[in-house]
Amino acid sequence: MAAASAPQDNSILSALALAMVNHPRASLQELAKAIGISKATLYRFCRTREQLVDRLIDHGLKAMDSALAQARLEEGTPREALQRLIALQLEHRELAAFLTYYWNNAEASEDSYTDWEQRLDAFFLRGQQQGVFRIDFSAAALTEIWLSTFLGLADAERRGRVARAGLASLVERAFLQGAQAQPQAGT
Repeated sequence: MAAASAPQDNSILSALALAMVNHPRASLQELAKAIGISKATLYRFCRTREQLVDRLIDHGLKAMDSALAQARLEEGTPREALQRLIALQLEHRELAAFLTYYWNNAEASEDSYTDWEQRLDAFFLRGQQQGVFRIDFSAAALTEIWLSTFLGLADAERRGRVARAGLASLVERAFLQGAQAQPQAGT
C-alpha cells in the first residue's frame, strides 16, 4: 500500500476518514459518493474496505505523529508548546476522529501510541517542573486529560455541538482551567 504523499491524496484520505466515522456501514461506493469522488478513484486508493481502514490508520498515525513532532514540545514555554500542539492536532481532526472510532483495528500501532504517551508525559512533566501545570496529577494523568479534552471537543465540533471558530482556544482553556467556575467578586 503506497503512502499518501500528494496534497490531494491527503485531502481525499481525510475526507474518507470523516466519511467512515459519519457512515460506518457505508460501502466503498457509498463512501466515494459521500466525498464526491468516483468509485474508480477510490479503488485506486484501496480495493477493499479492510485495505481502506488499514491505509487510513497508517496515514492517521503518521499525520498525528508528524503534528506532534512539529509542535516542538521541548521548545519555548509549555504554554506556547501546548498552543502549537493543539493547533497542529486540530489540522487533522478528521483523522483523529477516525482513529478514535477505529483504534481497536490498529494492532500494529500500539508502539506508536506508547511513543505518543511517553512524549506527552515528558512534556507535561516539564510543564509541572516549570510550575505551569498542576502537580497533584501525574504527568500521565495530564496526558490522558489532554487527549480526552482534545478528542471530546473535536468530536463535539464534528457533531455540531461546539463551533469550529475558537475551538483551539476552547481546548486550551478547558484543559488548563477545567470546568471550575471562577470566583465572582464579592463571593
